[in-house]
Amino acid sequence: MSRPVLLEHGLVIDGSGGPAWPGDVLLVGDRIAALGEGLRTRLPAGMAPEELEVVDCRGKVIAPGFIDAHTHDDAIVLRDPLCLPKVSQGITTVVTGNCGISLAPYRTPQSRPPLTLLGADSFRHDTMASYRAAVDAAQPALNVAALVGHTTLRFAAMAALDRPADAEEAARMAALLEGCMADGAHGLSSGLFYEEAFQAPAEEVTALARIVARHGGVYATHLRSEMASILEAMHEAGDTAFSAGVPLVLSHHKCAGPANWGRTKETLPLVEALALRQPIAMDVYPYVAGSTVLREDLVDGVIDVLLTWSDPHPEVTGRLLSDVAAEWGVDQQAACRRLQPGGACYFQMSEDDVERVIAHPLTMIGSDGLPHDRHPHPRLWGAFPRVLARYWRERRLFTLEQAVHKMTGMTARNLRIGERGLLRVGLMADVVVFDPETVRDTATYDRPHGVSEGIDHVFVNGQCAYRGGEARVLARAGRMLSRAAA
Repeated sequence: MSRPVLLEHGLVIDGSGGPAWPGDVLLVGDRIAALGEGLRTRLPAGMAPEELEVVDCRGKVIAPGFIDAHTHDDAIVLRDPLCLPKVSQGITTVVTGNCGISLAPYRTPQSRPPLTLLGADSFRHDTMASYRAAVDAAQPALNVAALVGHTTLRFAAMAALDRPADAEEAARMAALLEGCMADGAHGLSSGLFYEEAFQAPAEEVTALARIVARHGGVYATHLRSEMASILEAMHEAGDTAFSAGVPLVLSHHKCAGPANWGRTKETLPLVEALALRQPIAMDVYPYVAGSTVLREDLVDGVIDVLLTWSDPHPEVTGRLLSDVAAEWGVDQQAACRRLQPGGACYFQMSEDDVERVIAHPLTMIGSDGLPHDRHPHPRLWGAFPRVLARYWRERRLFTLEQAVHKMTGMTARNLRIGERGLLRVGLMADVVVFDPETVRDTATYDRPHGVSEGIDHVFVNGQCAYRGGEARVLARAGRMLSRAAA
C-alpha cells in the first residue's frame, strides 16, 4: 500500500456546490480518511506524522477528481491506458458509450463496417463482461463508467439499419441490453442524428429505455436534430424518457447552424418545463465548434470546417475544407464527398448560446473528445481547464464552487457514479489539486495536443496519477466502475 497522503492548507471545494473552506484532506489507501483543519496534529490512531506524504496546497484548490460526462474513450482506455489527455486535465473518471456508440456488446464481423468514432478495429466485445475484463487487464490511469449504445445494439442485432427493428431484432437488442445492465452498465445512449440509427422510431428506443429504468440506469441522447427541428427532437427525447420512467441526459446541448443561433432562448425554457415532470440534465463542451465525421449535410458553405482526418487524403488533415475545395476547384460539398471517410470540426455554434447553456444550473461538463482523430478538436485535451479559465475566471458565469460541482458531484449523481464526485470521509480518493489563478487550457485548433496548465496533482483511487509540470502519467490505478443505486 502507498503511503498516506496529506493534502494540507488548501481551499477545499467538496463538489456539492456548497461553499469552500480552508483545510486539509487525508488520503489513506484508496479512500478519503479525514477532512478538516490541522489534520497533521490529529491523525487517526496508530498513524504517525512521519508516515505521511505531505503536499502543501497553499493557494490551491482541493476538489474531487473531475468526471467527464461525455466521452468516446471506449477504445483508447485499452489502446493507450495512460490516458494523458484526460488525466492531465484533472479528469479521474470518463463516461464512455455516448451518442449511441459503445464497444460492447458487439464483435465486428468481416462483412460489417465499424463505427468510426471509436477506431477501425475496436469492436471485439460481445458482452459488457468482456469489455470489463479488457479494461481491468489494461489498467487505465482513470476510471471508466460505461453506457450501452443503441446504435451498437442495432449493429449486433440487425441485418440492415435503414429501417426500424422488427420484433425478433428488438428482442435481441433487449436481451443484449439486459445482460449489459446486469453487469453494471450505467445506462443507454442513443445517436438518432446518425444514419445508422436515424430510422429507429421513438418506440424502439423507449422499449430499451424501459429495461434501463428497471435496472436504475439513465438515458443519454444525441438528439435526432440539433438544427431546425431541435424542439421536436427534444420533445421526442423527453417523451421517450418519461414514458420509460428513466432520467434523461441531453448530450452536448447546442443550437447548431447560423439559422439556429440564439434559439437556446427557446430550448432552455423547454428543458426547464420538462424538468417539472421528469429528471433531466444536459452536458456541454466549452467551445463553439463541434466535431464528428465528415457529412455533407453539415457543410453549408457558411461555417468554417476544419478537417481532422481523411482516409483517402490524409495530407489535408488540419486544413480548412474551404481551402482544400478552392485548391481543387470544386465546391465544399464535392470536396467533402471526395474526402470521405473523414472527420471535421464544424464551427456551428454561437458563443452566446454556449454561455447560456454552460451557465444553466442543469448543465454538467463533458469533453466529447475524439481520441482517434489525427488532428483532434482541442476539447480532447483542454475542456475542463477551459471551463475554469474562460467561463469562471474570465466570464464569471458561475462561482468556483458551481464550476467544480458541474464537473464532479452533479455528474456523479446524474450518471449513477457511486462513491465519487464528492469529498466525503469514506468515499473513493479521486482528487485533483489545481491553482485557480493559473489553471488554463493550452490546446488550440491549430495545435490541439497542448497539456493544460495549473493542474498540480491528480489522485485516482488514492494513487498520484499526475503531477503538473511533468506531462506524464505516474500511475495506472483506474477501475471499471459499476452503476450505483439510484
